[in-house]
Amino acid sequence: MSITADAIWAASPTTTRGQPTPLSCDPKGERIAYASNKSIFVRNIDNPAISKQYTAHTALTTVARFSPSGFYVASGDASGIVRVWDCVGEGATKGEYHIIAGRINDIAWDGDSQRIIAVGDGKERFGHCITADSGNSVGEISGHSSQINCVSVRQQRPLRAATGSDDTSMVFYHGAPFKFNTSLRGQHNKFIYGTAFSPDGASLVSVGSDRKIWLYDGKTGEAQKQIGEGEHTGSIFGVSWAKDSKRFVTASADQTVKVWDAESGKVVQSWRMGEEGVVSIPYQQMGVVWPHGRSDGLVISIDLEGNLNYLKEGESKPVKIVRGHQKNVTAAGLSGNVLWTGSYEGRVCAWDVSTGTAEKVDGESHSNHVAGFASSPGEGAGRMYSVGWDDTLRSIDASAKTFIGSSTKTDGQPKGVAVASAAGARVLVATSNSIEIYQDGSKVGELATKYAPTAITAMADKVAVGSDDKAIHTYTLSGNTLTPVSELRDSTAPISALSFSPSGHYLAAGTSTGKILVYSSSSSADYSLATNRWSSHTARITSIAWSSDDRFAASGSLDTNLFVWSLKEPGRRVKAANAHKDGVNGVAWIGDVEGGRGRVVSTGGDAAVKVWRVEGLA
Repeated sequence: MSITADAIWAASPTTTRGQPTPLSCDPKGERIAYASNKSIFVRNIDNPAISKQYTAHTALTTVARFSPSGFYVASGDASGIVRVWDCVGEGATKGEYHIIAGRINDIAWDGDSQRIIAVGDGKERFGHCITADSGNSVGEISGHSSQINCVSVRQQRPLRAATGSDDTSMVFYHGAPFKFNTSLRGQHNKFIYGTAFSPDGASLVSVGSDRKIWLYDGKTGEAQKQIGEGEHTGSIFGVSWAKDSKRFVTASADQTVKVWDAESGKVVQSWRMGEEGVVSIPYQQMGVVWPHGRSDGLVISIDLEGNLNYLKEGESKPVKIVRGHQKNVTAAGLSGNVLWTGSYEGRVCAWDVSTGTAEKVDGESHSNHVAGFASSPGEGAGRMYSVGWDDTLRSIDASAKTFIGSSTKTDGQPKGVAVASAAGARVLVATSNSIEIYQDGSKVGELATKYAPTAITAMADKVAVGSDDKAIHTYTLSGNTLTPVSELRDSTAPISALSFSPSGHYLAAGTSTGKILVYSSSSSADYSLATNRWSSHTARITSIAWSSDDRFAASGSLDTNLFVWSLKEPGRRVKAANAHKDGVNGVAWIGDVEGGRGRVVSTGGDAAVKVWRVEGLA
C-alpha cells in the first residue's frame, strides 16, 4: 500500500480585528499567498482547491510575500522569525533569519529579489533589512518610536523604501544599503496600516486608521495630496496598485473595497460586502491585493471571517467567495458527496468533495468547539446532526446546507453523537454521565451511566460507547430504550474513538495511547477481538473511518499522522507523516475502493482539509 497527498483544501487566512491582513500575489497573477495559524498557504487563484502548505514555522505566522521573480516566498511569524523558501518546487527553506524580538507585521522585497525588509513590533528595533540568501545586513530601519505596521520597497533604481507606524509617521529611506532619509509627519493623525509604491515607482500611497489616503512622490518621498476625504467611514487596512500604476484599491473596516484613480483622486468602482445598510463586523475588509499578470481586472479582498472575495470591475458583487476554516477543525463527517466540518470557534462548513470548495452552513451555528457529526441513513437521509461544547444538539438540512429548527440543550457536555437507524432514526448523544436519546429534536430517552462516556458509535440497533474506565460498553437499541449487552475490556487505556464498519460486522476502538482494537460483531451479543495489532500511533486516536467494503480503515491522531490499515493483513499499513500540523482530528473515506485505489479525506489542527490517494488496496 502507498499513500500520497492528492489535494489540499487550504485553511482561510488568519485575521485579527483591528489589524491588517497582508495578501500577496505572484507576478503572473496565478497564485495568492497568505498566513494561516502556523502555516503559509500558496493557493491557485482560478482553482482554489489547488494549494501548497509550508509548515516550517513553529510560531503563529503573520505575513507571506512573493519575491518579484515568483520563485520564492518570504514569510514571518509572531516570534520575529523570517523564513525564505522555494514556492515552486518542494518548498525547501532557503534561509531562516531572526529579525526582531516580536511579531513580524510586514515584509517587502526589492525589485531584484535579493533584499528583504521585515518590520513589526520589536523591542530593540522595529525592523531590519537583509539579503534574502544569506541574511547579511544591508541597511537599518530607524526613525520610528512605535511598532511598524507596513513596508514597501520601490522596484526601480534608485532604491527607496517607506514604512508606516503606530506613531502616525511614515519614514522614507534611500538605498541600498537602506538609510533613514526623512520622517513624514502630519499627513496621518492615527495608525498607518498600509503603504505601497506604484509598479512604475513614480508614486507612493499610504492609508491608515484615520481613513485618510495620501499620495507622495515615489522618488523623493514628498507629500503631494490627500484624496478621498470622507469616502471611507472606517479604518483603511489595505492598499494595492493596479499594474498600470494609474489606479489602486483600498480595503476598509466600513465593509467596502474601492478602486481609485490616482490622478483625479476619485472612486471609479466600489463594492460593499454584506447587506446594504446593515453594519456587520464579519464583513470588515482586512486586506486586499490586485493581482498583476492578469487581464480580467480581478481584485481579491479578505474579510474578518477569512473569506476571500473575488471582485471584478463592472460587477457589483463578488464573482466568487472562497470560504474555509480559520481555526482548528475539531470534527468532520461525510454524507454522500459532502464533507461537513466544524471548528474550534463553532463555524460549520459543507465541502463539495468533487470540487474542493466550501460553503458556510447558514443559520444559528454552535458558539464554540464542534464535537461531532452524524448523518441520518434511510428515511432520515438529508439530515446531519452536530453537537458542540455549547451543550447543544443541532440539525442541518443537508440539501439546503442550513441549520433547521431550534437547538436542543443537552444535560451535559457532548462527547460525541451517533444515529441508530433501527425502527426510525434515533440520535444518541454521549455526555459526561449519560447517553441521551433524541428524535425530531426532542429527548425521548436517557440512560444514566456509572462510567464517564468518551466516544459513541451506532449501526442499526447496535450501539457502542467508550469510557474512561478503559472499557467499551455495548447496547442494543429498541425504540427509546438502550439494553446493555456486554463490556469489552481488552484496552489498557481510556477509549477515545469508536467506529462501526458500514456492514456493522466490525467495531474499531481507538485509545488515548494510540492503539486501535478491532472487534468482530456478527450479532449484537457477540463481540470477539479480531486484531490488536494496529498500534503505530504514538498519541490519542481522534477518529477512525472504515472503507465501504469493510476491508480497510483510516485513523487520525494527535501525533499528526494518518494511517491506513488492512483488516485482512493487520501488519500492513501506510503512513502519511505530519498529515496535519497540531494533530489530525477527523478522517473519512471518499467513495468506494475500486481497482485497488481509494481516497481518504482528513482534517486537523492546521484548519486545512486534505485529500489522500491510497493505492495498493488489494
